[in-house]
Amino acid sequence: MNWRLAAIPATLIPIIIIAIQFDIKPEDVLAIGFFPFVGAVVAMMIKLGLQGVKFAYIARRYLGNFDSVLKLTGVRVGSEFIKFTTPMFIGAEFIVIYYLHKKGVKPSKSTWIAIMDIVTEVFAAGLLSIMAGIIALLNGAYVVAAVVLGTSITVTTLWMVLFFLSSKRTFQVPKILGKLAKRFGKEKGVKYIEQTNSWMEEVCTMSRENLKTSESKKVFTISFLFSIASWSFYGISFMIIAMGTGYVINAFDSIMAVMGANAIGNLPITIGGSGLAEFGIVAYLNNLNPFDFDASQGGLAWDAVIGWRIATYYVPIVITWLLLVKLALSRISKPQAP
Repeated sequence: MNWRLAAIPATLIPIIIIAIQFDIKPEDVLAIGFFPFVGAVVAMMIKLGLQGVKFAYIARRYLGNFDSVLKLTGVRVGSEFIKFTTPMFIGAEFIVIYYLHKKGVKPSKSTWIAIMDIVTEVFAAGLLSIMAGIIALLNGAYVVAAVVLGTSITVTTLWMVLFFLSSKRTFQVPKILGKLAKRFGKEKGVKYIEQTNSWMEEVCTMSRENLKTSESKKVFTISFLFSIASWSFYGISFMIIAMGTGYVINAFDSIMAVMGANAIGNLPITIGGSGLAEFGIVAYLNNLNPFDFDASQGGLAWDAVIGWRIATYYVPIVITWLLLVKLALSRISKPQAP
């Protein structure tokens, strides 16, 4: 975990480069105003809170009242620290699996709950990002549209295909990886491969038992709606920040811009999408021209973009870290497995 803390300063490098390149001074960012900044932070925390409530809903639907809604919500919000400090969209699910395992939940069931959570999250984000990509395409921003659509369609399709395919077949570790593990890991390699294959078989069994039931369909639908609402607040956070700089943008355009930037930020290039998300918003909104990053007078200002990044990344990262350590990684007594 220490390396993740050390990685946070690295996310400042793209922002520092942006500030130097476009002559953004601290007072420019402060000019956004206290209330717009706080409003953006609140919108972001509502976004994270909705994710947490969704996870609590899924967990309690499958496990009963084994833990409080507040604690489950806090664990899920805290798990977002992992996503903030990795160069990919995924990561948070491993924390919730770990927490549920500590609470005595079987690995297959805890994995199924985490998968239901992350798939609905990816599906909602993917659909909104695809909408943003289509709008960019219709407006002639072909490069932006290609990156947004290419990333969002690939990630969304991969997750959804694997999710629904898991109810029809049993996945196992690819043979080539199994051979490598057995060759270099010897007896331990064989043991880990067998354990992984057994775990994957149990997860696929859970999928076959649950995916086609009316209960799971209801859980999936409600969770998906939670995710749509959650990502919408993520977009609204930029609208609030932009208002502080005098840049007028409506809620729909703000959501589309942020989701387009989110798709670009999910490219496995920088930690937490630092730099990519900022350039993604400017590329999307600044006349939809990916090669025009100058903030013209009366147009989108870089101070709004940097202020948005601080409000939706650096403030929440402190909160998620505290929740991660306090709840997900704390010692708890293991009750009888559900």
